[in-house]
Amino acid sequence: MDDRETGTTLMPRWDAAGLVTAVVTHAETGEPLMLAHMNAEALDRTIETGEAWFWSRSRGRLWKKGESSGHVMKVVELRVDCDQDAIWLRAEPHGPACHTNAPTCFYRRLQDGALVRVE
Repeated sequence: MDDRETGTTLMPRWDAAGLVTAVVTHAETGEPLMLAHMNAEALDRTIETGEAWFWSRSRGRLWKKGESSGHVMKVVELRVDCDQDAIWLRAEPHGPACHTNAPTCFYRRLQDGALVRVE
């Protein structure tokens, strides 16, 4: 094992595109809210501001969660997995997490071969 796996230094293992996967859960309930990606700038801004920033692969740009909707996510805790190729943000959402206005991006489940909205 190396320092990345057992040490105290934040050293994300970026993929070929310079990104790391970020999972966001509700700080109080543990419910999964969203999955996104971060580049180095998004991670730095998240750490500096205490609010969630990501890299949008579809838009090809940095974005702050809630920049247009006002539904920001205040980061309560940032964790990394054992080999630092994934980030876990425990956050307090200020409004719906999903751009569809659902409280979480995981608002549908597979039931009998079809996606059904979870109420």
